[in-house]
Amino acid sequence: MTFSFSRSLLAASLGLSLAFSAAHAFAEPHKQVLADAEQYQPEALKLLERLVNIDSGSGYEPGLKQVSDIAIDELKKLGATIELVPNTPEKSNHVLATFKGTGKAKILLMAHMDTVFKEGSAAERPFHIKDGRAYGPGVMDDKGGIVAGIYALKVLKNLDFKDYAQITFLLDASEETGSDVATDLIKKTAKQHDVTLNLEPGRPADGLVVWRKGSATALVEVKGKAAHAGVAPELGRNAAMEAAHQILQLGKLGDEAKKTTVNFTVLKAGDRTNVIPDQATAKADVRAAVPEEFDRIEKDLARVSQDKLIPETEVKTSLQRGLPPMPQTPESDRLMAMAQGIYGEIGRKLTEEGSGGAADASLSAGVGTPTLDGFGIVGGNIHTPEEYAEVASVAPRIYLLSRMIMELAKPR
Repeated sequence: MTFSFSRSLLAASLGLSLAFSAAHAFAEPHKQVLADAEQYQPEALKLLERLVNIDSGSGYEPGLKQVSDIAIDELKKLGATIELVPNTPEKSNHVLATFKGTGKAKILLMAHMDTVFKEGSAAERPFHIKDGRAYGPGVMDDKGGIVAGIYALKVLKNLDFKDYAQITFLLDASEETGSDVATDLIKKTAKQHDVTLNLEPGRPADGLVVWRKGSATALVEVKGKAAHAGVAPELGRNAAMEAAHQILQLGKLGDEAKKTTVNFTVLKAGDRTNVIPDQATAKADVRAAVPEEFDRIEKDLARVSQDKLIPETEVKTSLQRGLPPMPQTPESDRLMAMAQGIYGEIGRKLTEEGSGGAADASLSAGVGTPTLDGFGIVGGNIHTPEEYAEVASVAPRIYLLSRMIMELAKPR
């Protein structure tokens, strides 16, 4: 596929940027961008509050629509053309906001509207700021990313900056759970762009993510035999006990040296205390930094599970692959060097990090589009009730994203 701004040219330009950053080319801040980023921080926090106080857990269509409507309204004000992509079979929609410019680079921004928190979480833990940190469900994962993207685009509009060919802002409605529609949409869209900046949360050490693990779910299904638990338990074959045995041994299949983890998180067996359960299932979260580890885990699940505790039970294992790993590449290293130079303009140091969390960036990188992740607001305690975003990171992160787009759009 031919692009107006080819990836080979991008690689060359990134190489130049690496050399420039080494020579301290980004020594002085862009005064207008910095002033706008700082001026917008209070306003950005108000938008963040609006978004956080809406329940938008994966699959909760009413809340996802509210978040989508707010984001679309803000993006339309900036001149975006909006396309909604139905997330079938769910009723939510993914959003594609497109901005046309006069340059050659095609830049993809990505964030997601769904959170891991159930309905009612926003009422229980509404947005609030304490000791310099903003709290609330999804405050940094990933509503902070949505806000960072919108306000970076506002900064560029203030500058009347149009040196790009196209900027697309993709808002995923189902990142936390994944969907076939989202996967296909991200892959297709990423192929049409020269570079992707993913707006997942900035890491706690104020960094960007250059690699991510891929994800999978291991399923263990046990079939036993029911019996009265008090009168004749010996006539039964306890599926729950066998599942527990399998959890203990299969949970050891991770490999710390290869960054592979296997953590059992869901166990279901029986529904009456006086009956030996004849069925049990267990699910494990599996993460790996290289695809080959998923192949190894799949084979080892089948092999090790043959060692049973309860005779005459049947054990079946399977592995459902999710997002692929996002490997560190020369392209991501060049993007990282550019970002470090930009952050240095405002006297901040940007750390280089990896993550065990899977994300949409893996799909973009997987189709060959140079990708860098973690451009959202800095925060911590992700996926917990204590999730927070650092208020002081809002303006610097808007500056970083704005300037990153400007540098990537420069004619070469």
